[in-house]
Order: sequence, then structure tokens, then C-alpha cells
Amino acid sequence: MVGSHGCFVWYELTTTDQDAAKAFYSDVVGWSTRDASMPGAAYTLFVAGDDAVAGVTGLPAEARKMGALPRWMGYVGVDDVDAATDRLQRLGGAVYVPPTDVPGVSRFSVVADPQAATLGLVKGLNSSQQQPNALGMPGHVGWHELSAIDWEKAFAFYGELFGWQKVEADFGGIGTYLLFSIGGQTVGGMFTKPPAAPLPFWLYYFNVGDIDAAAKRVAAGGGKILEGPIEARGGNRIVRCTDPQGAMFALRTGRPEAIGYFGRAAADDSAASRLFVPRKTGPNG
Repeated sequence: MVGSHGCFVWYELTTTDQDAAKAFYSDVVGWSTRDASMPGAAYTLFVAGDDAVAGVTGLPAEARKMGALPRWMGYVGVDDVDAATDRLQRLGGAVYVPPTDVPGVSRFSVVADPQAATLGLVKGLNSSQQQPNALGMPGHVGWHELSAIDWEKAFAFYGELFGWQKVEADFGGIGTYLLFSIGGQTVGGMFTKPPAAPLPFWLYYFNVGDIDAAAKRVAAGGGKILEGPIEARGGNRIVRCTDPQGAMFALRTGRPEAIGYFGRAAADDSAASRLFVPRKTGPNG
């Protein structure tokens, strides 16, 4: 991919227990950690090999009082944070944190799409996720998945805001799963959530080598398995989980460009209900 505009470039976990989260993800995903705290703000980087791929920070007390829960959030790179934030609002999105500078690091905002799925916008962040082969690298994010109220309206919004492109629509037992690309590379999918599911949100899949062993580490570390491990398209295997503090994430192994929805064996309404109902402990609910 050329440039970072419209590309996912960073991922951040906001949690109620940073030390526990560092230990859990280091064991499950195989990350090491690196301190990147600033005065008054504890911040740790998750590192895969030599690459910083994500960060973890604390959930502020005032946010907890307002009902905020631990969650993962992805940041999309933009050429101009202020202009992109304004454009998002004009397209029906909401702004939770207005454009803000992190001295010496970046400028960012925290926003939501018109269906209330949260993400960040950022400029000036050098990220290993921008490497052409990052989707397949161990410990990196290998897939981005949006659970939406209406995937067609959601894609129209993101296409207008970031220039994302449709790749193909996969039709399964619970509806359409749209694959989308950024800069010519297929990086994710989106679908219309079942009525029983909580609010829309983005789910991020971390690459691991042995999905069965990683799933066992999730359970042993106090996390919960919501679905899987299950077979997906193209020889991929996936598992969806929550960490001990309740933030939802997913793991995958296989070819990232070939990930499908549940895989044909599990594509039915009952499987959807089993997967989605527990998500009230996840990013937005």
C-alpha cells in the first residue's frame, strides 16, 4: 500500500488493569512489552519481534462512571485529522475526542461511524502495520471486521470517508459478508449483525501460529472463548474471545486474504446467536 491515508495503522486496548492485560496478551499472542509512558499517563507498547503493533492504557475513572468498558480500538491513518473529523461529522458520524496533539507522536481524534462503531483517526504515526506483508506477520493484526446495523450503509460511509473498495460479497446462511480492500489489499469484512447482537463495533484478529494452543492460553489466563476455534475460508482458523477484563478480540491463523465469516459449517442463525449474545461484555456493550 502507498501512504497511510485510509489504512488501519494502530490498535489500542483501554482496560481496567494494565498489568493483568500485559501479562495476558504476552502469553496468548506472544507479544513482548515496552514502556512508552508520558508524565501522568501510563502507556505500554505491545511488540511483535521488533515491531510495535499496539498499545495499552488505563480506562479513566470518569469514563467508567459513564459506563465505558474495556475495549480494543483501531486507528485509521488520515492526511489531515481535522479535515477528516469534520468530514466524518458531515457524513453523520460522531466525535468523542476532538483533534488532539500527542507531543512528538501524532495528532488524533476518537470518533464513531453513523451506526456508533468507534474508531480513531490519526496522522503522523509511523506503524509497522503499514508494511505490505503485515497482515500475515505473527503478532500483527491479520483481519478487521465490522459488525454493523446495516453493512451497505456502513460501507457507503467508509467508502466516502476513506476510499475503501468492495472486493466481493460472500453469501452465507446468516446473510451477506462483504470483503473490502484498502489500497488494493483485502484487509477486512463487514456484515449486518443479528438483531440480538449488541451495538456495532470493530473486531480485530491477531495472528498466532497455533490457534488451538492459543485458545487454551486464553482460557488458562482467565479469558473467555465466545466461538471457536472454527474453520473459515481458505484454510483459515479463527477464535473469538474476551480477555479477563472483558475486552473482545479474535485470533486467527492461515491466509488473511481468504478469511470468510463463520465458514460454511457454522453459518446459521443458531451459531450467530451463540456468538453474538456474549458480546455485551465486549467493546461497545
